[in-house]
Amino acid sequence: MTVKYGKFEMPANITVEESSMTSTFARFVAEPFERGFGHTVGNSLRRILLSSLEAPAIVSVRIEGIPHEYMAVEGIVEDMTNIILNFKGALLRKLPTERDDNPRELRHITSIVEVTQDDLDDNKGQVVITLGDIVKLGYFEVVNPTLPLFTVTKPTRRQVDLRVMIGRGYVPSERHTDLNTAVEEILVDSAFSPVRLVKYSVENTRVGQDTDFDRLILEVTTDGRVTPVEAVSFASQIAIRHFEAFNQAKDFILSFEEANLGGDRDHDEMMEKLALRIDEIELSVRSANCLAGASIETIAELVSIPEKKMLDFRNFGKKSLNEIRAKLSEMGLSLGMDLSRFGINTDNVKEKMREIHEKKSLAKEGALVDE
Repeated sequence: MTVKYGKFEMPANITVEESSMTSTFARFVAEPFERGFGHTVGNSLRRILLSSLEAPAIVSVRIEGIPHEYMAVEGIVEDMTNIILNFKGALLRKLPTERDDNPRELRHITSIVEVTQDDLDDNKGQVVITLGDIVKLGYFEVVNPTLPLFTVTKPTRRQVDLRVMIGRGYVPSERHTDLNTAVEEILVDSAFSPVRLVKYSVENTRVGQDTDFDRLILEVTTDGRVTPVEAVSFASQIAIRHFEAFNQAKDFILSFEEANLGGDRDHDEMMEKLALRIDEIELSVRSANCLAGASIETIAELVSIPEKKMLDFRNFGKKSLNEIRAKLSEMGLSLGMDLSRFGINTDNVKEKMREIHEKKSLAKEGALVDE
């Protein structure tokens, strides 16, 4: 049996602010949500992002001739305790796929560190061994190859063995009980979680005449072992998989009323906003001139342009972008909007707006004649 529920306002898509995006940081904006759902979704994603994503990490280190971590090493500046701490900062990237026979099994990385007297002479008596010197091309991609591990001051040749596995969360060395350690092998605390920081905030946003809907802003910072976009995608899939278990308890199937996107009132209100000329909204002279120079005459033309492309305009900077973003937000609009449901796209936007203004002019003339 199907039970009919009223419609829920939900985001049609998620916007990634490309102007601030890097390989380790991204800001996601999703709107509109029903009141309260911004916190529900934001907090759930934050907890999953921080606790449940997987990435590779070193679980043990073996350096030839060094039996334990509580000793100094001849010809190396750092003692073994500091060397192990340096190895904990290693960032290795690998996304296991179904094509891998056993993606979660332990992987062995072996490397020979050889420093000659010529190397020492060329480097003023000290050669810094980095992560890139130990982990070369192979199963894992090195995110931070310049990470310093130890400093050699005498000619030496040692074999370095690492064991790496994929896991989740933080696992202290004493919990690696299932590893059969070899002689001179030192277990390492493993930080598998690739997400360093997640912040979310909820603001009011407009749907029609109502302004009490939620806009969710999610900021994700990773360490490079996964990208922020990958992290959010993985977290959302983990959440969906957990909710599927509860869906088995259903006695009734819910159906939801859909928003009437073609309703006269909503359609007319939106078209009124989109047809506004740039000189009809309050913008600084600099921002208005930049838009005029780019031949952007109406709000519809403006909102159909992605944020990243805006910064390509001549004399257009982040200050102008922030001003325009804030002004559009007040109107319940944003850059990079999909206007296809109103029959508007980047190819016909100018023509559509011209038609609306011509109709307005004709209606105005008709009203004057009637008077």
